[in-house]
Amino acid sequence: MDSPNPENPPPPVVEAPAKRHVWKFWATALWGLFAFAALFAGQALVLVYEVLRSGDWNNLQGTVRAAASDGMILSLSVITGLPAVVLALWLAISFTSSSFAEYLALRGTSWKNFLIGAVGMGAILGIWEVLSRVFGHESDSGFMVEIMKSALTDRTLPIMIFAFCVAAPVSEEFFARGFLYQGWSQTWLRPVGAIILSSLVWTRLHLQYDVFSLGQVFSLGLWFGYLRYRSGSTWLTIVLHGMNNLAAVIQTIWLAGQG
Repeated sequence: MDSPNPENPPPPVVEAPAKRHVWKFWATALWGLFAFAALFAGQALVLVYEVLRSGDWNNLQGTVRAAASDGMILSLSVITGLPAVVLALWLAISFTSSSFAEYLALRGTSWKNFLIGAVGMGAILGIWEVLSRVFGHESDSGFMVEIMKSALTDRTLPIMIFAFCVAAPVSEEFFARGFLYQGWSQTWLRPVGAIILSSLVWTRLHLQYDVFSLGQVFSLGLWFGYLRYRSGSTWLTIVLHGMNNLAAVIQTIWLAGQG
């Protein structure tokens, strides 16, 4: 049996500083800004490529406008934003002790939560439809109708459906209900404040809408935030977000066919 040697004591064990489980308020905000910039850069990449490919530098503004109204280009732009935001969020989460799936609450949920979420979402959309009729607000977007006509003409509708019903919901929900909610809900904001603030940020992602439509987006954000809190699942909000976008795409297809 070895005896301790006081002249040559073993080196002290230096423990690595423990990683924090989640980022707190300001770190979440800054990392969120970084993820938003990555999302924007990823989406802009396709537009930049199209401008460079056209080589029409004398009418740069017109080239950008034409590219942004092309169904195929817009769809690819939305799709390229997905890996960009995932990479940014992965980098932020890698500095914590949580896994990517754990941090973003990528777990399943019950059928009861799904049904509650779907019924609530339908009720919210129904209320806003009534309000739009009462106040004479046009529920369709002329811009999206033109985009849809382009997709139907070019036969790129499947790509558009994937972009708006899969890529966009995953990108936005990972960002808002996944990352922002996770960090902010464990600060002085608590879940209620995190739901409100993350919904406001998510609403501002939809700059193409008018004030009335932004109100609808914000109310949906509050509902998705509540479902994220209730179920502990971001996959639930992703599925419901995709269903909402699919309904909007179907409506836009119908409107494009009427034009």
